[in-house]
Amino acid sequence: MASDVADQKLSDAQVRAYLRANPDFFQANDDLLSALNLPARPTGEGIADFQKFLVDRLRKEGEELKAEQGDLIANARANMNTQNRVHSAILFLLDARNFEQFITTITTDLAVLLDVDTVVLAVESTDLTLPGVNQPGIRVVPNGTVDLWLGAKTVRLDSGVSGDPTLLGPASDLVQSQAMIRLDVDPRMPVGMLILGSRTPEMFDPGQGTELAQFLGRVVERQLRHWLQV
Repeated sequence: MASDVADQKLSDAQVRAYLRANPDFFQANDDLLSALNLPARPTGEGIADFQKFLVDRLRKEGEELKAEQGDLIANARANMNTQNRVHSAILFLLDARNFEQFITTITTDLAVLLDVDTVVLAVESTDLTLPGVNQPGIRVVPNGTVDLWLGAKTVRLDSGVSGDPTLLGPASDLVQSQAMIRLDVDPRMPVGMLILGSRTPEMFDPGQGTELAQFLGRVVERQLRHWLQV
């Protein structure tokens, strides 16, 4: 029975009658419009209006496609710019000749290289005799701070936030978006966190990829192991 119904062909009159009874059909099925073979020349007011509708629709689709392509190109350029900045920052970190210069590179040079307003290296500790913990530029925070902010994450990106003075110190009033990167240097060393802060609310966003931030964090970890000899 179902096969017989499927094999039946609709007549032109049936199609015309259906479309007249359902004038909104193509609004709900506008993907079929591109499959229509219209007369080369309009033979009536209705056809002329319909062709104008198709032309307007195609023009709108073209404009939307152009806008999407523009967004893709802009995003690709922004991603490439960010990648180049991170690579340059990593080269600066690798060029440090001693631990003091390495820390200075993190807390001073990285902000310029990454186009952010502040970079903080935070370390959890209650033992101020740990190697390097008293180095200028390192911010000591209470135990549990990293897990409090990151949980099980390696990287956290926040937009439209107010900076936390505990983490960012005097720069907290400026920060409106931030990237937090977990630093696990060695089981014998306290956990740390690299924090990038920006005054631009959309500089960092939870929807962004974290691959470059993770890569930067891994490089900082390796260099800390090297300089602290752990």
